Amino acid sequence: MPLWPVYTGAPAPHDGITRLPPPPPWRVFEGEPVLDPPAEDTDDPGASPDRAQQATAHRATTYQATEDTVQLVNAALYLRRPLLVTGPPGTGKSSLAYAVARELGLGPVLRWNITSRSTLHDGLYTYDPLSRLYAARHATGLPGAPAAATGIEDHLRLGPLGTALLPYARPRALLIDEIDKSDLDLPNDLLHVLEEGQYEIPELVRAARDVPGGRAEVLIDGTDRRVPVERGRVRCREFPFVVLTSNGEREFPPAFLRRCVSLRLRQPEGHHLAEIVRAHLGEPDAYAQQLIQRFLSRVGSGELATDQLLNAIYLARSSGLGADSLDGLAEQLMPYLGRSPQADAF
Repeated sequence: MPLWPVYTGAPAPHDGITRLPPPPPWRVFEGEPVLDPPAEDTDDPGASPDRAQQATAHRATTYQATEDTVQLVNAALYLRRPLLVTGPPGTGKSSLAYAVARELGLGPVLRWNITSRSTLHDGLYTYDPLSRLYAARHATGLPGAPAAATGIEDHLRLGPLGTALLPYARPRALLIDEIDKSDLDLPNDLLHVLEEGQYEIPELVRAARDVPGGRAEVLIDGTDRRVPVERGRVRCREFPFVVLTSNGEREFPPAFLRRCVSLRLRQPEGHHLAEIVRAHLGEPDAYAQQLIQRFLSRVGSGELATDQLLNAIYLARSSGLGADSLDGLAEQLMPYLGRSPQADAF
C-alpha cells in the first residue's frame, strides 16, 4: 500500500521517506556512487546543539502546516518535482523546508539565498583558479611537496544546488529562497538541471583524463566533508526535496511553472493563527488573545507578517510594561508592510 501522506505535518520524525513509492517513469534517476544519508547538524551525537541549531530546530518543530500544504508537499515528493511556494512575508515559506526535512529525516537543509546577481553556477559549485595557481607555485618551491596540493578538486566546492543533486541514498532538502529576486534568466537556467537531475563540472571533466579512474574528492556545501565525483559528472539518485520561495513580486515562465508543484500560502486566520502563537510561545493569555484579534482586524487593511505579532506577544510577556505602554509598543512593532493605509492605528 502506498504511504500517503509521507509528510504529515506532525512534529515527530519518522522514516516514511524510505517507503515512498517509486517515481514516475519519467523521473527516474540512477546516479552513482551511492552516498550515505547526511549526518545531523553535529558530528557528535552526544554534543549539545549550538544556538543556530536550536533556532533551526525551533522553526522546524513549531511550523503549523495547513491541509493544502500537506497535500502539495506530498505531491512534490511523489512526483519528484520542485515545490514553488508563494505568499506574503511571514507566512512560513522558508520554514516549510525545515519542517519537512526534520519530520522525514532528510538531514541539514541546504540553503541558497537568491539575489539579483545570483547565477546557476553559484548554486552548483565555486572554483578558485587563483588559489590553485598560488598553491602550485608554493608546492614547486618545497622539495617533496605532493602533487595533490595543486589538484583542481582542492580549490573547488559544491554549492547548495550542486550538493543536493549528489547521488544520496535518500533525498536532500534544498531551500532556494526568494527566487523572484533573481535575474530574469535564472528560472530558465534552472530548467535543465532540475529536469535532468544532473550537471557537469567542466574543470573536473577535463582533469579526469589525467586521473586514474577519473574520480575526484570534492568539498560539499556547509561542511568540510568530501565526496567522490566520477569524471566531473554529478547525477542524483533520489531527487531532492526542493522548495523555491517567492513573495509573488514577479511572474515566472510557463515552462518553469509546469515543472513545479505550486503552493500558495495565505495570511493565517483565526484558529490557525492561534495555533502558531501556541506553538511558538505557549498558550495565549488574555492580552495575547487581544493582540491576535487586533492583528486579524488590521490584516484586511494592509500587509502584515505573523512574526510581527509574535514579537509583540513576546515583549508583552517579558517586558513587564503596563497595558498603555504595551499598546503603544505593539502598534510600533506591527506597522503595515508595503502600502500604508491612511489610518495606521489600533
